[in-house]
Amino acid sequence: MTDVVAERRGVPVLVCGEDGARIRGVQDALDVIGSAFQRAEVVAVPAGRLDERFFALRTGLAGEILQKFANYRIRLAVVGDVSAYTTASKAFRDLVRECNRGDRTWFVDDLEALDARLG
Repeated sequence: MTDVVAERRGVPVLVCGEDGARIRGVQDALDVIGSAFQRAEVVAVPAGRLDERFFALRTGLAGEILQKFANYRIRLAVVGDVSAYTTASKAFRDLVRECNRGDRTWFVDDLEALDARLG
């Protein structure tokens, strides 16, 4: 599946395919944001497309990527099982919990869970 814009619960969402380019750094995130810009309000990225460094908060990559999405006012949904990372890192578990309390970045198990957040 390629990256496609689909309306989900009345919200335009750029749904990124599992087979797309990995997001290894800020420039890759900006490329995804560019694909969504003026077409989608939310980007749904499979967790598997994010570089492993995203999940290790000490690298700063997650913070940089989340900040870029915030700067461009595009919401981000990381879709998929991140339980291995939340189990291994209290800091990452806290980040997931805080993000899921807000309305800008969410960590969801699947697109149906994203729909519930949008609706």
